[in-house]
Amino acid sequence: MKFTLNWLKDHLDTDASLEAIVEKLSLIGLEVEGVENKADELKAFKTAKVIEAVQHPNADRLRVCQVQSDEGISQVVCGAPNARTGMIGVFAPVGSYVPGIDLTLKAGNLRGEDSNGMLVSEREMGLSDEHDGIIDLPEDTEIGVPLAEVLGLDDPIIEIAITPNRGDCLGVRGVARDLAAAGMGTLKPLKLETIEGSFDSPIKWKADAPVADDVPYVAGRYFKNLKNGPSPKWLQERLLAIGLRPISALVDITNYVSFDLGRPLHVFDADKINGDLTMRYARDGEEFLALDEETYKLSETMVVIGDDNGVQGLGGVMGGLNSGCSDETTNMFLEVALFDPTSVAITGRKSGILSDARYRFERTVDSQSADWGVDVATRMVLDLCGGEVSKVTSAGSIPAEKRVIELRPNRIKDLCGVAVEKDKQIEILSILGFEVAEKDGLILATVPSWRPDVELEACLVEEILRIHGYENIPETQMEMPSYLPQGVLTLAQRRVSNTRTALCWRGLDEAVTFSFVSYAQAELFGGVPDSLRVANPISTDLDTMRPSILPTLLSAAVRNTDRGFADNALFEVGPQYQDDTAKGQKQMATGLRSGNIAERHWESPSRPVDLFDAKGDAMAALSAAGAPVENLQVFTSAPSYYHPGRSGVLGLGPKNVLAAFGELHPRVLEAMDIKGPVVAFEVFLDNIPQPKVKKGESGKIKPALELSPLQSVDRDFAFLVDDSVEAGKLIRAVKGAEKNLITDVVLFDIYKGKGVEDGKKSLAITVTLQPRDKTLTDEEIEAVSQKVIAQAMKATGGTLRG
Repeated sequence: MKFTLNWLKDHLDTDASLEAIVEKLSLIGLEVEGVENKADELKAFKTAKVIEAVQHPNADRLRVCQVQSDEGISQVVCGAPNARTGMIGVFAPVGSYVPGIDLTLKAGNLRGEDSNGMLVSEREMGLSDEHDGIIDLPEDTEIGVPLAEVLGLDDPIIEIAITPNRGDCLGVRGVARDLAAAGMGTLKPLKLETIEGSFDSPIKWKADAPVADDVPYVAGRYFKNLKNGPSPKWLQERLLAIGLRPISALVDITNYVSFDLGRPLHVFDADKINGDLTMRYARDGEEFLALDEETYKLSETMVVIGDDNGVQGLGGVMGGLNSGCSDETTNMFLEVALFDPTSVAITGRKSGILSDARYRFERTVDSQSADWGVDVATRMVLDLCGGEVSKVTSAGSIPAEKRVIELRPNRIKDLCGVAVEKDKQIEILSILGFEVAEKDGLILATVPSWRPDVELEACLVEEILRIHGYENIPETQMEMPSYLPQGVLTLAQRRVSNTRTALCWRGLDEAVTFSFVSYAQAELFGGVPDSLRVANPISTDLDTMRPSILPTLLSAAVRNTDRGFADNALFEVGPQYQDDTAKGQKQMATGLRSGNIAERHWESPSRPVDLFDAKGDAMAALSAAGAPVENLQVFTSAPSYYHPGRSGVLGLGPKNVLAAFGELHPRVLEAMDIKGPVVAFEVFLDNIPQPKVKKGESGKIKPALELSPLQSVDRDFAFLVDDSVEAGKLIRAVKGAEKNLITDVVLFDIYKGKGVEDGKKSLAITVTLQPRDKTLTDEEIEAVSQKVIAQAMKATGGTLRG
């Protein structure tokens, strides 16, 4: 919804500034989406007089002009054909930005003559496409007046967002009413003049009985001997400001009343109407040529306005092209109707037509506006187009329902925690248009016809609090245990959910398998005590509780391979069993990959899965479950069903194992009748430590996020170490060399061969230093580098390669 400040002041008597009005609109729920002030954009451009314009000595099409502005006389070289001595134009001084040509003016020299500024055209100012000459103003125009003031562009445009329940604020008057209630001024009375017609309308309104619910009332009147044409300048400027194109006086009147008072109207060229106009439902397959010059097929649920020739309008949505008004219109028939919001919405969606009328009817219009809307439109038509007017013709009746809502004055305090005096409550409701009375300590509020959204006592509370100010609600510290509900999921349940999600993102498919395996399979994966043998198994192959999820996943992979799907990526989150005690059941996240990591493709070669794929899956699952992955260490003590040289475990020490990963042992693959390579991982969710909490708190302690605006520094190092030294040991040592500066250590190369003696290897790392307080000097970087070298050599026994 757009309107200008002066338009708002037509309805609101106020001395408030633009800034105060904009702030108050957002505070009362009419969110301001933008303010456009042409006066600010064009403040550098002012009227000026050309006191002399002579032919340029070196160019036939240029003139040298002496321009007098409020800042003195400037010489301007101008190529406009209408530049002449004595004219009043618009001067742009050096340094001003010309929006139409996206140029900031500089002093220049054209063909030997200095030019300091510019006389501008409308196109150069971004006002129109006119560029045949510079702006030529009347001779009596005062010099030094801002262009925005001369052209009537010094009226700021305000755009607000309207929620679906506030159809009353789709008119400027509704916005003014809310501002008046909020103390920003006084609502001016609406001038309504009842004009009696001098003859009976030759066109009557009729309504078929079935449409009574969708069109309860329609009124109108006939105008003859009027003169249509361009609307006055003030009206055109109002419409242009909100993005509407002026068409003619009659059409502009309907648009103006729609945005001014929220009352959609429609006008027919009476000479193009055959017979009376009838509100009815469309006939299935009936066609309609709309004002947008598109033809629409109609259905039986759509309300239309028809005459003896067919459909002339789509009820509440758009008028017809065949009966539209033009500059030649001399006789006009006015439509002022009430349409059901649901009916209009259905018609609009089926037809796909978007219009200002549909937008307003869908959000409901003031039911009484069908009465006074006739008078408002009549006054404007007579004032702008002249002519004679008939008596009002109508069909149906205006809904007379009045709702009275009882309000207990203390409900604002009870529901919202803010005390508003009873007299203040009555004042707010009264200015908003409610008829207010008091009885037995209650406030009786009769809802105005333009607020169908107000239905309950709580609605009145909301209205009072909205106008009184949400910012006046006192801040109250809430006690979490007393007021806020606790999370439904436990930590263990959240870990399971997060782990599933992370593994799915890694490209693994979730499987759900039996918790039983054969005794032979159980022996392959560590075995179980006799207490985990099933006394009455459903099958001889399912007679033992599984000591690991891997055998059931392997069985699924075997079945997939037998069916031609050799590349498997499966995981399962579930239990495995060590004994028949409560602690013997462990919650696990287990997965495997077999075959190739990706399908064959011309763009990139595929490769067999390897233990690093399994390690990556395990790390992703641990991270999602909340494990401190940055502190994990790698050990080679994997279970016996893993390949002894191609596997490992991840833990917070050798005794606190969180995961195992690697290639499965060839002996296991042979027993399970599956070809390798097959890599797997097992994450022990129960072994992940609980998050640290402060005493009396239930949430996890998270470190403060520290982001530095300073540039990081990378330094590369290569160390010669024994072949048995693990890269992880080097990385951990380097990270601890300077914890406040070193944020990352990455291994990027492992080298054996020429230049490296037997039994040794070269480990190359990148160390990232992130300063936080100031940029590091060369001396400081060198000092950290020496600490890195010393720490690495001490931990690994290696030397710096160089």
